[in-house]
Amino acid sequence: MQTLMLWLFYISSFYAFIPGMITRIFGFRVFRKGKSEREFALTFDDGPDPRYTPQLLDLLKRYDAKATFFVVGRNAEQHPELLKRMHEEGHLIGIHNYIHKSNWFMRPGTVRKQIKMTAEIIFSITGEWATYYRPPWGIVNMFDVYKRGQYKIVLWSSMFGDWREKTGADKLAKRMLNKLKPGEVMLLHDCGSTIGANPDAPKQMLIALEQVLQEAERRQLQSIRIDEMIKVTENAPESKLSIGKQFVVKLWLMWEVVFHFIFHLKTVTPADPFLHYRLRRYKGETVILDNGSTLEKGAPIVELHFDNQKLFRIGVNSRSTVHLAIQMIRTMEKELPTLAYQLMDNAGLRDAKALYGVSMINRGPEKFGFSIRDLPNGWFAKSTTVYLKVLMSVIHPAGQDRLKKSPAKLVPKMIIMPVDLLFERYSVNGSHRKVNSEVMNTIIATDSPELLNVSQ
Repeated sequence: MQTLMLWLFYISSFYAFIPGMITRIFGFRVFRKGKSEREFALTFDDGPDPRYTPQLLDLLKRYDAKATFFVVGRNAEQHPELLKRMHEEGHLIGIHNYIHKSNWFMRPGTVRKQIKMTAEIIFSITGEWATYYRPPWGIVNMFDVYKRGQYKIVLWSSMFGDWREKTGADKLAKRMLNKLKPGEVMLLHDCGSTIGANPDAPKQMLIALEQVLQEAERRQLQSIRIDEMIKVTENAPESKLSIGKQFVVKLWLMWEVVFHFIFHLKTVTPADPFLHYRLRRYKGETVILDNGSTLEKGAPIVELHFDNQKLFRIGVNSRSTVHLAIQMIRTMEKELPTLAYQLMDNAGLRDAKALYGVSMINRGPEKFGFSIRDLPNGWFAKSTTVYLKVLMSVIHPAGQDRLKKSPAKLVPKMIIMPVDLLFERYSVNGSHRKVNSEVMNTIIATDSPELLNVSQ
């Protein structure tokens, strides 16, 4: 009996658990998150529902938002008018099995039958064959992964518990707004009749979704269909990187997660991360700053760290070094006033002597108020130089060419700004707005926009 149970465990793990883990964690042979500058994807499961799906379609129409509906075949069969409306209003329709049953508990032939039946129902109503498939609960078995046929499996990058009515619209909206970012694939539900869901849960989802669509409109973000997101992702510059560069980037971004966890970094703008910081003691030699003040060993400083993922996205999507510089400058201009406010509002940070970071910036940042100083000779300066040059070769639009043409200029330096100067320049509305033209004039005149900052 014990041997039989062990064999059943091995078989179930091989058939369902391991394929499910690989797809959910590593995204193997499925699509779960996009790469874009201004687009995200709203996806809705379990419908159509005669009460809530029409309300959802009305809401999407008001905000000119397109979505993807993964429909349950039986529901689609009962409400063909809703599928017809989805199709006519420009939404994408995908498959969510004929009945909402996990693929873990069905044989491969049964799963294929469920998909085929639903595809035929969608075709009979819309005249188009569905080619995108989301298994119920996102659970796949071995045959789903290896014998997908003409169907592309689509999972998600964020879900919010919207199938539970008790979550409430306010909490749901907060969760969704925290994930409102380019490339995000959001999982929501327009029907509450599935086992484990609450019948009126979509009512709370609709209230929350309207807040999200309003904020998306304010941020100039657009909801698009999954097929469009896949196309945007495939055409994204980072998708065209060599395998070697992709490997470097993966390691780099993994290290950032570990680094943030270890050192408890705070983020200036969590909704769109660019600058992170932490309070620590200065460990270097005494530095005399441009305003005459001194930074001595042991003084409290706010150490700056740029968001590596944001840097990567800006870098690989920039058409030229000047384009890269413009994007970095505009983002920095928005961040510094917010940082100044956060430091002033925190008694523990307010008494810091200076902002401090290590960067390859050689020209331009002094216009923001930073002093530029050489790193003392030693292992830190040498290792940082190697580290940043590797990243430059991956992220900078000119890549290796930039390193070959100007290797002497690509030297990491300390950037330092007295906190008093930060408060003086950026805590008064409008005082920072003249920086853009000054920095751009410096960059264009010198043709040296090394704005790839890393201070880790």
